[in-house]
Amino acid sequence: MTGLRLRDVPVARRPARPGRLYRSAGRIGWQFGPVGGVLRPRVWAVLAAVLAVVAGGVVASLSLGEFPIPVRDVVAALTGAGSADAALIVVELRLPRALTGLLVGCAFGLAGALFQALTRNPLASPDLIGVSAGASAGGVGAILLGGVAAAGAGSYAVVPVGALLGALAAAGFIYVMAFRAGTITGYRFVLVGLGVHGALQALTAWLLARADIDQASRAMVWLTGSLNGRGFEHAGWVGLALLVLVPVMVGLIRPYQLAQYDDDTARVLGLPVDRARMVLLVAGVGLAAVATAAAGPVAFVALAAPQIARRLTGSASLPILTSGCVGAALLLGADLLARLVFAPIELPVGVVTGTVGAPYLMWLLARAHRAGTGG
Repeated sequence: MTGLRLRDVPVARRPARPGRLYRSAGRIGWQFGPVGGVLRPRVWAVLAAVLAVVAGGVVASLSLGEFPIPVRDVVAALTGAGSADAALIVVELRLPRALTGLLVGCAFGLAGALFQALTRNPLASPDLIGVSAGASAGGVGAILLGGVAAAGAGSYAVVPVGALLGALAAAGFIYVMAFRAGTITGYRFVLVGLGVHGALQALTAWLLARADIDQASRAMVWLTGSLNGRGFEHAGWVGLALLVLVPVMVGLIRPYQLAQYDDDTARVLGLPVDRARMVLLVAGVGLAAVATAAAGPVAFVALAAPQIARRLTGSASLPILTSGCVGAALLLGADLLARLVFAPIELPVGVVTGTVGAPYLMWLLARAHRAGTGG
């Protein structure tokens, strides 16, 4: 991405003198005194376009629904100048849902980029390799054992804690089991993760079978993956996690980029591979856990967002910030479809992402098999 530094550019292409710009194959190199770098205009253009789509998705989420509200009335409601009915629908009902969808989608997109970059495997999504399943098992355990009254809304603090502990335990187990001969490979990581995913799904089913019907029904609503009924407290948890973790990830952008090379190359370039992988892995687990705690295990957003972002930007590596924005756009779009296609009946957003994501996963598996990158 744009974090590529001047020293990564071949010496022959560097500017002849400090303080000058140069252009080369979609890149603009610059140096002013001791500071230099390389910018990629296409990456920034794609990021701006995706942000515009996200903004449009938020406006559509606030405006469209069983009671359509014109955009000018949406703006009036947000600024406190609208009618009481418009304020109730826009501010109290639709705004927290839209914010939760935006932040959860962003967290899933960032988590997917981290996992796929660290394992160098496009199938290494947290919702396929057991991390989200660990968060689900932890969240269900918190709902069943923690006395949560309404799928996380009443006693919401226990759900993210349970989800985070479950995701950390699952990721730690996968990492230990995949670690062999001083390193891990993406293929082994994915295989171990698939096994852990199946085991944790069985554990979740056993927990539901042991619960009474009211507790099981509350947990099943959360497990479906839905933004229905989400409030500002759900958006607040995910927003707080992003506020902490995104600056950390921006500060670790160079280790993130180098981690996408093989281990030997990354070590030669100065990256402490194991330490960097552990820090980035913990960040990815935290993002997947809080996103799952807020909206349930919404499938395929974390899988698809990084690959879509990479193809849009034309990058060889996975663009981290664009992946997060694409994830937000995907979840907002899926939630709009879930609300509008069968209106007045609303589908859980996880049903829409699963319906669209399953063919995408099959295509990805076939493509990886043809390319020989699936293992």
